[in-house]
Amino acid sequence: MLNPEKIDLLIVDDDTDFRSTVVRRFTRRGYQVQEAAHGEEALGLAARRQFDVVILDMVMPGMTGVEVLEKLKTTHPECEVIMLTGQGTIESAVQAMKNGAFDYVSKPFPLAELEVLIEKAFERRQLHKENQQLKAALRRTDSQEEMIGKSKAMQDVMRLIQRAAPSDKAILIQGESGTGKELAARALHRHSSRAEKPMVVVNCAALPETLLESELFGHEKGAFTGAVTSKDGLFEVADNGTLFIDEIGEMPGSLQAKLLRVLEDGSMRRVGSVKERRVNVRLLAATNRHLADEVAAGRFREDLFYRINVMSLEMPPLRERRGDIPLLVERFLGEGWSLDAEALQAVERYNWPGNIRQLNNAIERAKIMAEDHVVQLHDLPSELTGPSTGELSGIRSASDDLADIERAHIVEVLNREGGNKARTARVLGINRRSLYRLIDKYEISTAREARKFG
Repeated sequence: MLNPEKIDLLIVDDDTDFRSTVVRRFTRRGYQVQEAAHGEEALGLAARRQFDVVILDMVMPGMTGVEVLEKLKTTHPECEVIMLTGQGTIESAVQAMKNGAFDYVSKPFPLAELEVLIEKAFERRQLHKENQQLKAALRRTDSQEEMIGKSKAMQDVMRLIQRAAPSDKAILIQGESGTGKELAARALHRHSSRAEKPMVVVNCAALPETLLESELFGHEKGAFTGAVTSKDGLFEVADNGTLFIDEIGEMPGSLQAKLLRVLEDGSMRRVGSVKERRVNVRLLAATNRHLADEVAAGRFREDLFYRINVMSLEMPPLRERRGDIPLLVERFLGEGWSLDAEALQAVERYNWPGNIRQLNNAIERAKIMAEDHVVQLHDLPSELTGPSTGELSGIRSASDDLADIERAHIVEVLNREGGNKARTARVLGINRRSLYRLIDKYEISTAREARKFG
């Protein structure tokens, strides 16, 4: 059964008494109702708000209903229009249907009959929207990989996902780079009531502020240089589904305010538009930062932090789930491949600062070097097999300082890659922005080490 609160309705009729009666009826029924006395007023309202269904009288002073229909279908093709006719305008109403109207109803009529038509029109509107969403979603990578892991840490994560998935509440997924935060988000979506709707992904660290705003909220034609056509934002593509915002800690402050408004009341505007649109999206967000520290430092809005952190999910680093390494290796190797015992021992001993992403990259590289579909020790990256392997990646006691180990490893890889940060980030299995943060965190860019790296 349709929820009337989800239907934005516009009533356009110059008969004040009739219009008031219709508005009262559908407002009481829970619809979101706006009204207009003539065509020009209706088009003005439609320019500021996206309507699902428009009830449009055929005969009005000024613009006729057919003229209003033509303009609506040109500028707002997504809305469905029901024409109201008198006995003398039925032929015109039939012609209006050929021009894109959903249906017509002849005055006088029971309001219950009009309500049935509104619901059918809205259903068609939703089917059209879902079709657009699915096409857009198919153009985006949507890996359906299942999470794997028998370790207690991963079993705890999976249990929490099973409990949290059915809720529509926002969830903040935290963890180091490469721990599988996006896989966790996909599992949450897959086990939710929105599983048949799109899940759309955006990475805040991958886009500059202007492009990120356009990507999230869409833009109108001419909104900025290069905007040659209008574009749906990811909130619109994900309507009734899930939006996963990765590395949300990188989001600029100006966009944090805009995001907060969408989460509070579901309303948003495209870049370059004054029209308010409404969306119903479940938000999942991920970060490798400690957002509470970012709030304290004034870099992240406190109100947004509480809005996205209704529930928190912590992804364990690979060093805390070593028992899962053979399972992950088996997946990354694929059918027909194997890892010899000596190579597997090296993989299990290593500390994996880049976590699962780094492990995947290492196995992919090893497969390129290997012969006869068997990965041997000498096929693995040198950081797993070099002379410092025991010092850096052996199974350590609790007294060892993992931060010093991680710092030393970053220095080692930077030196080996000649100071090239892009290559260093790839070897570590992290993005460049995360590498820069680690360099700052461990104060690697000292004068001495700057001479080393260049």
